[in-house]
Amino acid sequence: MSRRPRRNHSPTFKAKVVLAALRGDKTLAELAQQFDVHPNQISDWKSQLLDGAAGVFGGDTPAEPAVDLKALHAKIGQHTLEIDFLVGALGKAEKPGAKQ
Repeated sequence: MSRRPRRNHSPTFKAKVVLAALRGDKTLAELAQQFDVHPNQISDWKSQLLDGAAGVFGGDTPAEPAVDLKALHAKIGQHTLEIDFLVGALGKAEKPGAKQ
């Protein structure tokens, strides 16, 4: 018996399937047959949606760490100075590949 190749479903398709499951008009077996996916897959997608639903309304989502722009600009400046120093040091020495 040959196995079906692995399929990647789009987020739009998953949402369509889960919304149909949430409506409750059909059983999981009927939805699985209609959308050609395994009933366990529908249950997994439904759980994922319900677990992440609070995030849609700005609920308990982990906040991104604040970016310290001053520290980043300082680091950029430090690297720029180091590069300028190295270019200057190489410029005084014999440059590799320079025309003579």
